[in-house]
Amino acid sequence: MRIISGKLKGRRLRAPKNLPVRPTTDMAKEALFNILNNLYYLDGIAVIDLFAGTGNISYEFASRGTKSIYAIDADYNCIKYINNTSKELELDINTYKNDVYKFLEKTSLNADVIFADPPYDFTTEKFLEIADTVFTKNMLKDDGVLIIEHSKHTNLTTHKNHSYDKRYGGNVFSFFEHTTLEENDEN
Repeated sequence: MRIISGKLKGRRLRAPKNLPVRPTTDMAKEALFNILNNLYYLDGIAVIDLFAGTGNISYEFASRGTKSIYAIDADYNCIKYINNTSKELELDINTYKNDVYKFLEKTSLNADVIFADPPYDFTTEKFLEIADTVFTKNMLKDDGVLIIEHSKHTNLTTHKNHSYDKRYGGNVFSFFEHTTLEENDEN
């Protein structure tokens, strides 16, 4: 995996082969950050990276100047890898070894961007549970966005906070935002 832009642009990272991960492809990651660059000044936002895996998305935010990053994963070796890599690259990424669903239920954090990259074999209900919890607990700031990465075989458009999808090969990024009363009245 490679860091696409920012102070660590071009830096290649090699994660151990034994990590239970499927990192976001460089092509999809570059497209995602092109969208985010148009929405936010990345150096002034807070980010929560759910199912962080190798930390691929967290490193990209950190390289682009984001200071408030929280990476959550249930796997000890993933968290250890993110901690070691963050230290080596002198990045300030806060890690939590926790089941994502338990973390979401207990946390008081909120963010401008919440990115979730769960295993693609999750049921649609498990994907939608992430969105339900984020919006029920009001974890997004007013102009915030939840982005869930999933396969093209999963459809998350039925969620009331779903805004749009962006597809890149077999990957899909579903974007979820706060809805206003006017938008709810139209539906």
